[in-house]
Amino acid sequence: MSTDALSRLLESRDWLLADGATGTNLFNMGLSAGEPPEFWNVDQPDNIRALYRGAVEAGSDIFLTNTFGGNASRLKLHQAQGRVHELNRIGASLARDIADAAGRPVVVAGSVGPTGEIFVPMGTLTHAAAVEMFHEQAEGLKAGGVDVLWVETISAAEEYRAAAEAFALAGMPWCGTMSFDTAGRTMMGITSSSMAEMVETLANPPIAFGANCGVGASDLMRTVLGFTAIGSARPIIAKGNAGIPKYHDGHIHYDGTPELMGEYAVLARDAGVRIIGGCCGTMPEHLKAMCAALESRPKGPVPTLEDIGAKLGGFSSASDGTGDTSGDPKRERRGRRG
Repeated sequence: MSTDALSRLLESRDWLLADGATGTNLFNMGLSAGEPPEFWNVDQPDNIRALYRGAVEAGSDIFLTNTFGGNASRLKLHQAQGRVHELNRIGASLARDIADAAGRPVVVAGSVGPTGEIFVPMGTLTHAAAVEMFHEQAEGLKAGGVDVLWVETISAAEEYRAAAEAFALAGMPWCGTMSFDTAGRTMMGITSSSMAEMVETLANPPIAFGANCGVGASDLMRTVLGFTAIGSARPIIAKGNAGIPKYHDGHIHYDGTPELMGEYAVLARDAGVRIIGGCCGTMPEHLKAMCAALESRPKGPVPTLEDIGAKLGGFSSASDGTGDTSGDPKRERRGRRG
């Protein structure tokens, strides 16, 4: 048996349900735009407990801490770069309490988001500085009692590598997802196949890897099929948004219904995904529908792109970012060749 809690769960189960949105849930509780959610770990702990409890009660086997922007670079925007350890430790310890009271094994994953900076030579962030930032955050999460570190919404391979190195320094197991939102690529041009290959070159590879956020559930599923096509034996993570964001009445609303997210969860499982959750717009009612669908519907064949489009809606771009893109005029016009 493996030593860490996540690997033990993966050994005993075909699929695990992750959690949903952090931001969407907290905005519904009154978080104002521009306010760092991490401050609420100290200032509004009951709301953070409610966020965590909502995921556990909906059936999540894994949930992420409210620490996505808890690195020195992001917190510096609010003159709080000196609070990295405190905000991460407290966000994690609140999560630990909720998980320990669940009455079943629930994994606490320490959420680590991007630094928000661009690496040299295009930007100013060096590898050493990124490792130091991620390591500082990891130590706070570790002190708070997380089971695993979880880097997410990454778009640059360099940043993913820096996180891997930092987590080795912290002596913690980890998972890591990237966000594929530009015609099947990350903002920095990474494709699903290049990520799957990059993960295997790391000195400290993740327990599981995959995709989160991005455009909608259809696009995320297409990315997942790109991972499985590489034939990685490593567990795959899918955390898709609840539909597509629509702006009305002064706020962003995600149009994905609980039923749609149930379909997405089953498609992800049938595609071979082991850890299935939601990202932006995913509320406890979506998670409940996902859990019910996964538990009640028998495993089916690996879905085709046609199956995915029919059940989740069309794709946002003609290309998934891999292979020959010469026939894709949108990519030609932007001048970036595949």
